[in-house]
Amino acid sequence: MVREVFDLRPKGIIKMLDLKRPIYQDTAAYGHFGREDDSFTWEKVDQIEALKS
Repeated sequence: MVREVFDLRPKGIIKMLDLKRPIYQDTAAYGHFGREDDSFTWEKVDQIEALKS
């Protein structure tokens, strides 16, 4: 089921999480936990409905 919803190849993960954007400086100090910033794509739950069905 997860493989049907997500492209788990390295290229697919990079594209899905938009990892080529230079956003890592924001996480360099104090990490990303507890931040309300929308730029952390790995925190999004936009595929939750696809996984529920």
